[in-house]
Amino acid sequence: MKELEYDGYQFEGAEGTVELVIRKIIGKYKPFFKLNHFKIIGEQPYGSEEFSSTAVINITVDGQNEMTAAEGEGPVNALDKAIRKALEVFYPELKQARLVDYKVRVLDSESATEAKVRVLIESTDGIESWSTVGVSRDVIQASWIALVDSIEYKLIKDIERKVKAYF
Repeated sequence: MKELEYDGYQFEGAEGTVELVIRKIIGKYKPFFKLNHFKIIGEQPYGSEEFSSTAVINITVDGQNEMTAAEGEGPVNALDKAIRKALEVFYPELKQARLVDYKVRVLDSESATEAKVRVLIESTDGIESWSTVGVSRDVIQASWIALVDSIEYKLIKDIERKVKAYF
């Protein structure tokens, strides 16, 4: 945990990421999907003030590939829509979850465009709210890390709720 904090992670207010890191450390983590690749395309037609983003994503869940695309208001919104669209095929409960807040903080501003950024995402499923964090020199990658943590945390909490309801 200290190593991650040194890299720029700040775990206060990011309980989803904290739980996932602990699960990884103690060997209780199993990913819900494997990312094969994603691509984000930003487009602004000549003479227009409109800017659109499209994300294409390819994942594997239990040996099955799923490739989807989605448009969004910016690259992170497009990526969020694309990953949810791909995963909802396997995990329909993700339809209840949504991103409610997104914050970016530059960690080492003297590095200018090479600076590390920390992305903090707050999500809800209408029952619970949780936050996750991602850090990278690339804002899209930091956003991706936080998005994946948010999705995996939601799926873990759903499993725990089902187990509690059963017993």
